[in-house]
Amino acid sequence: MKKMSKLEAVLWSIAFPGFSQLLSGKYIKGIFFVILEFMINVNSNFNSAIMYSFLGEIRKAELVLNYQWLMFYPCVYMFAMWDGYRSAMPAEEKYSYLPFVFSAYFVTVGLMISPKVTVFNVHPGPVFLPMSFVIPGILVGFLIKWILQLREKKLQI
Repeated sequence: MKKMSKLEAVLWSIAFPGFSQLLSGKYIKGIFFVILEFMINVNSNFNSAIMYSFLGEIRKAELVLNYQWLMFYPCVYMFAMWDGYRSAMPAEEKYSYLPFVFSAYFVTVGLMISPKVTVFNVHPGPVFLPMSFVIPGILVGFLIKWILQLREKKLQI
């Protein structure tokens, strides 16, 4: 069983959900995440949407996507990432899940509103807009984590 740093666990999970679990010897959980990711990816046509988005063909990306399936992707992706991060922690870190939870939530919202959003006369589409929502999700998650930890310190005094 390989011991990973938190950063390494997150980076392997970014590469593919389930990889950090497989590398740390949690084979059942890792295989479960890989199967879930594969199933959602195939049923949502996500790889085709990514390809069209990178080619600048946003309308084709929107048409090929199955949004009902893709709505599961941010939660599975962020949960696998958090699980890898949590497993790599030497001790329980309170509220470590908040940046991951809020990122999943914000990316899902970004996905839902992506057909309607235009930024500076550009339509970012169903891949780039949700990806950009990771940043505010992480920031909100860290802010709430910080507030809760600050509140707990004040209550202990």
